Amino acid sequence: QVQLLESGGGLVQAGGSLRLSCAASGRTFSYFKSWFRQPPGAEREFVAASSWSGDTYYTDSVKGRFTISRDNAKNMVYLQMNSLKPEDTAVYYCAAGLLRGRAYVASEYDYWGQGTQVTVSS
Repeated sequence: QVQLLESGGGLVQAGGSLRLSCAASGRTFSYFKSWFRQPPGAEREFVAASSWSGDTYYTDSVKGRFTISRDNAKNMVYLQMNSLKPEDTAVYYCAAGLLRGRAYVASEYDYWGQGTQVTVSS
C-alpha cells in the first residue's frame, strides 16, 4: 500500500525559505502528487499539485514563491518555498492519488502523509 512521509518543516523568519520533501512507498508513478496545508484554526487548503508527467498547479497565494517538483525515479515530491510569509504558517501535508476530478479538491486524494509543521515568524 502507498505510504507518504513528509519532512523538512521547521521555524523560519519571514522572507526565508524551506524545502519540504515527501517520500512515497508503494506504486505512485502515475499518481498526482500534491501539497495541502492547514493553518491554525482553519480548514485544509490546496497549495500545489504535480501530475505524473510534470504539469504543475498552484493556488494563487503561493504563485511565484513556491515550486512543486517530483522525481519519479526516487518516488519523491518536493515543495520549495521561498519568500515565506507568516500567513504560510500551517501543517503541510503531502497527498497522492489517481485523480478523477480537480487537483485542488482534497477528497480526490487517496493517500495522505501525517504532516509537517511550518512556522514563519514575523
